[in-house]
Amino acid sequence: MHGRRIAFPVMLLVLAALLGIGLSACGNQQAATPEVKEVVKTVEVVKTVVVTVEATPEATEAAATQEAAASDEISLTDEEFEKAKQIYFDRCAGCHGVLRKGATGPSLEPENTRRLGTTNLATIIFNGTARGMPDWGKQGVLTKEETELMAKYVQLDPPMPPEMPLSMMKEAWEVIIPPEERPTEPQHDRDWQNFIVVILRDAGKVAIIDGDTKEVVNIVESGYATHIVRMSKSGRYVYTIGRDGKVGLIDLWLEKPDLVAKTKVCYDARSVDTSKYEGYEDKYAIVGCYWPPHFVILDGQTLEPFKIVSTRSYTYDTEEYHPEPRVASIVASHARPQWVVNVKETGQVWLVDYSDPNNPTVKMLEAERFLHDGGWAMAWNGTERVGLSPYFLVAANMRNKVVVVNTADEKIEAIVPVGTKPHPGRGANWVHPEYGPVWATGHLGDNFISLIGVDPEGHPDYAWKEVARVELPAAGNLFIKTHPNSPYLFVDFPLTNDEKMQRSVCAINKETLEVEKCWEVADYGRAVHFEFNKDGTEVWVSVWGKIDAPEGKQGEVVVYDATTLEEVARIPNLPTATGKFNVYNTMNDIY
Repeated sequence: MHGRRIAFPVMLLVLAALLGIGLSACGNQQAATPEVKEVVKTVEVVKTVVVTVEATPEATEAAATQEAAASDEISLTDEEFEKAKQIYFDRCAGCHGVLRKGATGPSLEPENTRRLGTTNLATIIFNGTARGMPDWGKQGVLTKEETELMAKYVQLDPPMPPEMPLSMMKEAWEVIIPPEERPTEPQHDRDWQNFIVVILRDAGKVAIIDGDTKEVVNIVESGYATHIVRMSKSGRYVYTIGRDGKVGLIDLWLEKPDLVAKTKVCYDARSVDTSKYEGYEDKYAIVGCYWPPHFVILDGQTLEPFKIVSTRSYTYDTEEYHPEPRVASIVASHARPQWVVNVKETGQVWLVDYSDPNNPTVKMLEAERFLHDGGWAMAWNGTERVGLSPYFLVAANMRNKVVVVNTADEKIEAIVPVGTKPHPGRGANWVHPEYGPVWATGHLGDNFISLIGVDPEGHPDYAWKEVARVELPAAGNLFIKTHPNSPYLFVDFPLTNDEKMQRSVCAINKETLEVEKCWEVADYGRAVHFEFNKDGTEVWVSVWGKIDAPEGKQGEVVVYDATTLEEVARIPNLPTATGKFNVYNTMNDIY
């Protein structure tokens, strides 16, 4: 019998969102916990290994059995196990799941990892892969010893994490300034609607910056690896959500904006929003969790949690029970008392009616796995933006598709094939001279932007189709952004393998769809995420450095003229600056 070639590819710890983010990225460049802060200055670069076996089926089966037996002998001390568990939560759980069943990244259950063995797993963890896995060792985030520790850890059975009942959430709940003691008007003369809230990701804080003067007004504790911030309907309040499940409420009307309430509703979270429908403005808030897999409804003014809804359910396509369906993005409808809740692993979009929040009704729409991030399509009067359309677009990133949710008719309008691992953030909206209103997404795994037509009435031939692709100089795009007052669409490349492109951004002409200019934002770190000031005349870009780097290399924000692309200002000393959210743009869903 002729030997046959059997490949065992694996992609570990794939970086996805953020960030989003939050960033919408899955891992962190720096850990916030003491156990994993050690960074070596000199590391041995391990050569990338392609694991390929030339063998007969009998020999292959024997080899796999031998490797599995070897992995059964792996043992870690209690201290090593706890350290590895923390590193896994910090770096890996966002993509591979707490139970390691996979999502944006593949399954890391022992039946899959044992076939590779410790040496090969450590090599992949250290060097990363071309398909999006970070090079944790090369970056200096993990030492060689830590990569070997993680290679052993992922071959062991995953520990079962604890649940979190309402009683634990109530213990963490604190009202710092009760609503009746808060000011009835702003206590400062700044244009608070032009504040830009910048996530200092690995510092566990957010910086509130005056968009007019570029001054840092205050730096506020916000939870480990803050993922996103959302604004209240009025814009007065900022809601923060950390990856550690901590929720914060910041009052921008205080003389020095600061926390007025906080709580913790899970161990791992990504999304937060409030009730936006008329009559319910900020009456309630909602937090979507990765672990435990549930969402929590809170009082919008005090953050008191009062209702937990589990998302454990069955996959829409195979009807198999899934123990860890995580809540990805959540958006609030302005047209009815409803939240759009995207459940990643089961591929369902839940339309949650909060008019009776203790007895919420949930309409489950079968969509696609694995739902992640997305945003609204805009409504236009010619080329003038007049608000939101009823269509919400969300990436099913591991299925390379974008799902269109019709919130008016409460149905899935379309599912659009795009590139590899779409990651839109909230996407980008504009009116193209040929295709009419479009919404765009970038991709983690392809070097192009996909444009989707979103006007079924005015441009039916282009509606719910990928109408164009804009070729980029590199793959690894994480965020895109535009504004009605800017002629450009801006893109970043923090996940590419090219270090120069990691520090670069590009401006794309929205009419010609040509890349007009690319440039390096800094000589260190990674350029990531965009936000515009209130009137759309400036675009702000973060430089994501390392929290333990020398001063001047930890992070900053760079401001550019959104039309001429000339540099306007640099705001230094913002450790691990990532996502940014202008109050006016966020409260009005301008993107």
